[in-house]
Amino acid sequence: MIKDFTFEFPTRVEFGNGYIAKVGDIAKEYSVKKTILVTDKGIKQTPIFDRVYRSLEDAGIAIAVFDEVRPNPRDVDAQVAGEFAKKEHADGVIGLGGGSSIDIAKAVSVLLTNEGGIECVMKPNKPQYDAAPLICIPTTAGTGSEVTSFAVLTIEKEKRKSSIFDNKIRPKVAINDPEVLKGAPTNIAAATGMDALTHAIEAYTCTLATPMTDGMALQAIRYIARSLSNLVHNRDDQSCYDMMMGSLLAGIAFGFSDIAGVHCMAEALGGMYDTPHGVANSIFLPLVFEYNIPANIQKHKDVGIALGIDATGKSDREIAQAAVEWLKTLSKDINIPNLCELGYVNPDDFDFLSSLCMKNVSLPSNARKITKIEFKALFQKAFQI
Repeated sequence: MIKDFTFEFPTRVEFGNGYIAKVGDIAKEYSVKKTILVTDKGIKQTPIFDRVYRSLEDAGIAIAVFDEVRPNPRDVDAQVAGEFAKKEHADGVIGLGGGSSIDIAKAVSVLLTNEGGIECVMKPNKPQYDAAPLICIPTTAGTGSEVTSFAVLTIEKEKRKSSIFDNKIRPKVAINDPEVLKGAPTNIAAATGMDALTHAIEAYTCTLATPMTDGMALQAIRYIARSLSNLVHNRDDQSCYDMMMGSLLAGIAFGFSDIAGVHCMAEALGGMYDTPHGVANSIFLPLVFEYNIPANIQKHKDVGIALGIDATGKSDREIAQAAVEWLKTLSKDINIPNLCELGYVNPDDFDFLSSLCMKNVSLPSNARKITKIEFKALFQKAFQI
C-alpha cells in the first residue's frame, strides 16, 4: 500500500546516563529565568529531584515547585498548577516524573501564555499562543509523553478522559536518562513498561501507521520485549537503557500515528475508576490484539516476530496468535492484576464504559472496526480471565 505522510519532529532529545544534570544549562539556552518544577510528592523525596533542583540552582535559575500531581491527573489539577505558575511569574516549565507530571507540565506551559482556564485549551479548543519553554524529564519508561503533542487529563466532573492536543505543547527538550529507572518501584516499572509496549504495538498496527512510525514502533517492541521482565525482576544497566529507549521510540511512533482500541478501553476504565493507565493497558492489550488479528495478519505477525516468537513451522496467523499468549504470560510474570483482581470494577458499568470507548478520538484508528457491543464483550471477557 502506498501512503503519503508528513513527519516533523521539533523536540530535541538528550539521551544518556547522568543527563538530568544538564537541565540547568539547557534551560538557560531558552532564556528561562524562573521555572515551575512540576512533579509529584514521591519523586520530590528522591535523589533525582535533588539533582535536577541543584542543576537549576547552579545555572542561576529561580525555581518554584508544584508537587501536587496525582495519577491520572485531573483538569482541576492542571488549573491549580497553571494559576500557581502565573502567580510565581514563571517563564519556563520543567516536567519531572511519569506521564502524569509531564502532562500537567504541558498544561502549565500553555496556561502561562494563554488567557482563560484549562477548558480554553482542551479539546475541542486549542491554545492560541505558543507555550512557555518546556523541558520534560521522564522518570519511568512508559508514557513517552516527553515527545508527544498531547496531554491527557481526566475531566473530574464527568469521570472521563480528554486532552490538550496541539503541537504548541510539544516539549522543547526531552531529557531521557536511563539511570533514573534504577530506583523505580517494581510495580511502577511493570505498569509503565506495559504502557510503552502498548504504545508501540498500537502505533504499528493502527490504521494511521506510516513507514516512519513502523520502524520506530518495531524497534521499540524489540527493546521492550527483551528487557521489561529484567527491569522488574533483575534490573541492570542494560534493561534500564533498553526500556528508556523503547519508551522513547514508542512515544515518537504513536505520537505520529495513533493509539487504538486498547487505549479506548483503558482510558474509559481509568476515567471511571482511576485505574493506573499502564495496568489498564496491560489488561486489555492481549484481548484487543487478538480481536484485531483478522484485519491485518501480516502486521500482527510482525509484532510476534519482534516480541521474539519462534516462527519455525508456524503460519503467519499462528505467529500472531502466539503473540497473544506471549503478552498474557508477560503480564503474569511481572505481576499485573487482571480486571477482576482489581477488586473495584463493577460489571454493571460495562455498558457505560463501552459507550465511552465509542467516543474516544482514537476509535477510527483501530485496525479492525469495533462496535459498542464488541467493546462490551471484550470488557466481559477481561473480567472472566
